Amino acid sequence: MQLSFGGGEDLAGRKKTRRKLFLAEMEQVVPWEVPVALIELRYPTFGRLGRQP
Repeated sequence: MQLSFGGGEDLAGRKKTRRKLFLAEMEQVVPWEVPVALIELRYPTFGRLGRQP
């Protein structure tokens, strides 16, 4: 898998921001499988992209 410019910025050893620390903690705390499964039931994945008329 090839890294993009945005994906490679973490490899540079930069300081982690409060935002990144918060999101990393939320990734561990929240069981994302349950809300994602509920949303996918109602979210249309077919048809044209963009705002529908």
